[in-house]
Amino acid sequence: MSEVPDNIKKLASSRDFDVSVRIGKSGITPALIEEVKSQLNKKNLVKIKANKGLFEKGDMKDVWTYISSETSSTVVLARGNVAVLWK
Repeated sequence: MSEVPDNIKKLASSRDFDVSVRIGKSGITPALIEEVKSQLNKKNLVKIKANKGLFEKGDMKDVWTYISSETSSTVVLARGNVAVLWK
């Protein structure tokens, strides 16, 4: 994986950086992956939140890894049910 610049890490951990994609009860669908790709192409940084109870706590790392591999992005920050991806 590529090294993430400090300014990207700082922006990703900012409380002012809002969630722009939500994983709802439908889970990870092709439409969700396309939405993440689209937003990454526009903004390069996307914050994703999964609804609580949708995935087991221990599975969240796999969820973020899967989404990042499908969207050719890097996980900058993953904390519980929230992650930030960078293109």
